[in-house]
Amino acid sequence: MADITALFDRNGQEAYYGEDVTQLQHALQCAHLAERAGLDDEFIIAALLHDIGHLLPSDVAEEHMDGYGRVDHEKLAADYLRERGFSEKTAQLIEHHVNAKRYLVARNPDYLANLSEASLQTLTFQGGPMSPEEAAAFEQNPFFHGILQMRRWDELAKDTDALTPSLGHYLQVCERFLNQA
Repeated sequence: MADITALFDRNGQEAYYGEDVTQLQHALQCAHLAERAGLDDEFIIAALLHDIGHLLPSDVAEEHMDGYGRVDHEKLAADYLRERGFSEKTAQLIEHHVNAKRYLVARNPDYLANLSEASLQTLTFQGGPMSPEEAAAFEQNPFFHGILQMRRWDELAKDTDALTPSLGHYLQVCERFLNQA
């Protein structure tokens, strides 16, 4: 947990790209939404760490989306957590949360209308709306419904006044999971 703590210590107070919350506030709000929904530790961990790819060190300008974070942050995050012993379920929930946005934009015009300006800007870098073929393939993911839920929390976790448990609380969830694995 020391490396994850260090990432949040180093970058957690940075603004969450184009929003009025910090990276840490966004992560804690997502985790809190998962916890309040009564979901398992893997969901809570995925919600907490879904954007950790933005916090990983990078010196390559091409990896960034014009001030809106890091291209493929979801894949970087999933791989980072796999290497540390987190579950494939957690990795899949994280790795596909951007695909969920692309899917929801393609399948639901109301979803597009409700995206924040930052989410609209990143959509272009992330491939735009899914094609019908991409959407049909995405629907076959065994974690499809959970991934869509993760996306909804991602969109909701931008409340400047939200009260959440501390990072330490959620890092204990991570440690508990890793000790049971």
